[in-house]
Amino acid sequence: MSLVDVAIIGFGPAGATLANLLGQTGLNVVVLEKEAAIYPLPRAIHFDGEVMRIFQSIGLRREVEDISRAGLKGMHFVNAEGETLLIRGGTTALGPHGCASNYYFHQPELERTLREGVKRFENVRVCLQHSVLDIQQKTDHASLQVQDSSKDSTYEINARYVVGCDGARSLVRKILGSPMQDLGLHQAWLVFDALLKDNAPPLPDHTVQHCDPARPMTYCNVTGNRRRWEIMMLPDDDPAEIVKPENLWPLVNRWVQPENAEIERATIYTFHSVIAKGWRTGRLMIAGDAAHQTPPFLGQGMCAALRDASNLAWKLQAVLNGVASDDLLDTYESERAPHVQAFIELAVRLGDIIQTTDPEAAKTRDAKFRQGQPEIFQFPAPVLGHGMVAAGPAPVGQTFPQPQLSNGQWLDEAIGNHFAVIALPELLQEVSPQTRAQWKQWQVVSQSAQDKSLRAWLDQQSVQAVLVRPDRYILGMVNTSAQLDALSQQWFAA
Repeated sequence: MSLVDVAIIGFGPAGATLANLLGQTGLNVVVLEKEAAIYPLPRAIHFDGEVMRIFQSIGLRREVEDISRAGLKGMHFVNAEGETLLIRGGTTALGPHGCASNYYFHQPELERTLREGVKRFENVRVCLQHSVLDIQQKTDHASLQVQDSSKDSTYEINARYVVGCDGARSLVRKILGSPMQDLGLHQAWLVFDALLKDNAPPLPDHTVQHCDPARPMTYCNVTGNRRRWEIMMLPDDDPAEIVKPENLWPLVNRWVQPENAEIERATIYTFHSVIAKGWRTGRLMIAGDAAHQTPPFLGQGMCAALRDASNLAWKLQAVLNGVASDDLLDTYESERAPHVQAFIELAVRLGDIIQTTDPEAAKTRDAKFRQGQPEIFQFPAPVLGHGMVAAGPAPVGQTFPQPQLSNGQWLDEAIGNHFAVIALPELLQEVSPQTRAQWKQWQVVSQSAQDKSLRAWLDQQSVQAVLVRPDRYILGMVNTSAQLDALSQQWFAA
């Protein structure tokens, strides 16, 4: 095979999303996936509003909405007595991303949707049953040794860049030699997926964290008749025995009996909280579970992986098109690692609440939460780490909201997958010719803030212009055309 721009290893949600993002750019991409077909059983079941916005950016929002369910009532943390201690809020209306804040889905359906999306792009070649055996870095490319198991043959692929979306046991991470930083949580849980029958009793329509010291457990309403229980393993549990139906059903008999549901899957996972140190060396990069793993208490594992893809795609495009230097790719880890670590650390803290098995510690916990009404908390908005982000307090480094404009169009559809300057009309008119030339080179879109929703946001922040990146994160905010010229010069100068 001749030289390709990007080789993606792994065709799960992260790899498929990256393939769609890069497919839109016209870059020459190959995807290498060792399996012959999509894994048919449930795995990830939740994503957030920012991720739905990523699906929108690849033109698949409607298709993903068709296979997912908006989680409007959030997640309730309930103690052994049935008291609600804490609520992670949902949305009953459109949130800041122009959609609900939480969605539930069946991963095989999502992967099928993403793979169908990739078929739109003739510049993306997908190779199933292809395993990468080794990667050697050269001066101007990487050489991959690939085994095609369908033909029992081995051949070489050369790629200018390689992204390993190849999971927790990543070959690419092994080749990079990236150590994993342990953030403190390793706990085995039984994951039990069930398909309810028509005679099933009513069950909660939202997610419940049962913070019962006798047996911590999570219940999830997924989609349709799909339900999931995640059950914490205790010291005396036998992993080989607990997954057997005769031992599994008694754990959930408060809700369903064997005649009410069919077991789809029962397996044991160890929830980890780790993050790699070194996401890129030369031509090689890692993303998703290859770079970080989080406990599921915030439902952010797949979300983090797709944020990686969204961050990396536009940077690869800029470098490969000669607009930016190769150094831009170093900002991938420096921005994303602190961001994902903030989510992992919050998940660990929530895990401490849920996984309390000492009855006295549980009483102390419950007494603390009983001091007032159940607290309702929303997701924090972590800030990107150092990279292509201007100095300044939040919301710089956070996502820009997506309002629906007065003409009915969503903001992201108006600006496309580009940098965007959203500013008062008079400020846009006053920028220098040099700035306009730089914007043209970087394909920066000018969006006048005449629309009341955009003007309201600028007024709220007491600024007159904001520069938004293709991944919808705020690069910087300014108040004058001279400041906008300086901001553009800082980041877009050749």
